[in-house]
Amino acid sequence: MTLPLTPQRLTAQPITPESFAPFGQVIFPSADGAVFGPSDAQLKLDRGIPRFYIMTLEAKGTRFRTITRHQRCTQCLGALEGKDWFIAVAPPGEAEQPEPSKIRAFHIPGNCFIKLEVGTWHAGPYFTDAVISFYNLELSDTNITDHQTCSLAQDFGLEFEIVGGE
Repeated sequence: MTLPLTPQRLTAQPITPESFAPFGQVIFPSADGAVFGPSDAQLKLDRGIPRFYIMTLEAKGTRFRTITRHQRCTQCLGALEGKDWFIAVAPPGEAEQPEPSKIRAFHIPGNCFIKLEVGTWHAGPYFTDAVISFYNLELSDTNITDHQTCSLAQDFGLEFEIVGGE
């Protein structure tokens, strides 16, 4: 049985280290030569071969019906060329599905990147430019062996749209 879809609008909030803390870290530029510390990405990539690559994505709007998580590693995402973008996230946890009421959207400026904590549910990147290239740090097999997706449409009858925040 297919549930009728209920649209949910998420207003993208500006990302700050404090607001993003339940989901991971936001990393802003630091001075060359700064020593490693808590404002650096705290990575967990010890369960396989790390993969750092550039992916080119075409705009697909700001609506989503699925959300994904990775349980074996952290993931870092950042846009090249100073482009702004959006991501929707829900906190990590033991449950097999995220709580839809806990999904938040963030506006991410092009002068930083995010590190998603292990198990953080995420949908995106989303953006309004025609094309953006992103760098992505995860494990080499993350999208094969560590990719759990929840269908918000099928399981909850929800479709989300990220608005504002620019």
